Amino acid sequence: MKTVALIAALLLPAAVLAQDVAGRFDYYVLSLSWSPSWCRAEGDADDAAQCAPGRRTGFVVHGLWPQYTRGWPENCRSAARDPSRRETGAMADIMGSGGLAWYQWQKHGRCTGLTARDYFALTRAALAEIELPATLQGLGRDITLPSRVVEDAFIEVNPDLARDGITVTCRDRALQEVRICLTRDLEPRACAQDASRDCSGSFLMPATR
Repeated sequence: MKTVALIAALLLPAAVLAQDVAGRFDYYVLSLSWSPSWCRAEGDADDAAQCAPGRRTGFVVHGLWPQYTRGWPENCRSAARDPSRRETGAMADIMGSGGLAWYQWQKHGRCTGLTARDYFALTRAALAEIELPATLQGLGRDITLPSRVVEDAFIEVNPDLARDGITVTCRDRALQEVRICLTRDLEPRACAQDASRDCSGSFLMPATR
């Protein structure tokens, strides 16, 4: 019987054998998306609410992602019920839309081992731990700058952050995200090597609207 079970296990698809388990991870990444860049690339074409003139939207939460020391879990099986439309819609004030909140729960939130309600509460708590630099949040004109300047702005108002705990990413030579690594208790920590991918050179940081 043991031999039969072993053969059956060997025949299972690799994705099944490597199924990520909810609650098993090492740390978090709080990903902050620069809304003006996303609006230029995608949001304007979809007439997204967060891109409306006069909203003055700067950084928004892309997600709170559980991470391994190498790699990350995603799309975990979870016994927790999915959030209601009302619950996801309530996250739009910090995430830009309820649709993004739903997607983040499906892909990342389930892997935390938390309920949807607690995952969204933890996402808010993680954001509350980080002060957003006022000089960037209210950016009045397009500027070009290197990732180090963005990191410095975050460190200046968050002295507990270190450069190895922040990653700045870009897309099409425009600022995409600032990713901050946190322990499971939401304390600043260094990012694992595979989560450290600073954008090289200088990039565009479009103004808020």
